[in-house]
Amino acid sequence: MKDVRATRSYLLFSDFDQTLSFHDSGNVLAEMIGVKDFHERVAGLSEIHLVQQGGELAYLLLHDPEFRKVRREHLIEVGKRVRLKANIPLLAKLLDDIDGHRFTFYVVSAAPQEVIESALEGMVPPGHIFGTRFRYAAATGEIESIVSLPAGYGKVAVVDRLRSDAPISYDRLVYVGDGSSDLHVMLHVNRLDGLTIAVSENRYITQVASRTVLSDDTLSVLVPILEDLLGWNSTKIRLFFESHGFALREWDKIRTDTVTFFATAPVEGSVQ
Repeated sequence: MKDVRATRSYLLFSDFDQTLSFHDSGNVLAEMIGVKDFHERVAGLSEIHLVQQGGELAYLLLHDPEFRKVRREHLIEVGKRVRLKANIPLLAKLLDDIDGHRFTFYVVSAAPQEVIESALEGMVPPGHIFGTRFRYAAATGEIESIVSLPAGYGKVAVVDRLRSDAPISYDRLVYVGDGSSDLHVMLHVNRLDGLTIAVSENRYITQVASRTVLSDDTLSVLVPILEDLLGWNSTKIRLFFESHGFALREWDKIRTDTVTFFATAPVEGSVQ
């Protein structure tokens, strides 16, 4: 007999830096070890396209003299210092059963595995976290090499592997991200008729994502999920949040068209 529950199962993938947190974990690490120009170093790597977008911190940890002193314990400490967005534990709990619909929650990010596990300890199981993994020297604890780096197409590979292991169709995928490093995986999920949600105003990602939600609370990603996947109306969505002790105080649906004209030739009647 066919397992009816499989038709109600979904996979939800989320980035970590600035999606579940307020700041980039690389910036937190740089401040902790006294590096003051982290953003400039990342921008320099991005400009010369030396590494996959999102993989800049991993490159610095391997090759930059000031970052070479970082050890596993430093990454764990960064995770404890990262400021997280609100209600991640509740989001994970609610995703387990929304009116009979179950969303298995994974975090897929280029941030170091140790940082994410430390930050989300007790909220997301380590087996559901896919971050950058390093190989450490046994004698010194120094980072020797990268084992895996889920950035760009690396995120696509993780999503595809986890989906192939789950008895669900392609259109039951949800991906949540904030920046340009999420573009490849969002385009991939869109092509499979899944749902993509941007949680920032990054103009590249908002043009690709199915929906954009701006909030300091991670529960906000449930709004497009309830609307677009489950087909709930606004009244039912409000009642759902109220039943869990939250009122949707502000819910502004805004579409903004940014238009720029460039005159290729003089037009009669136009202002010069």
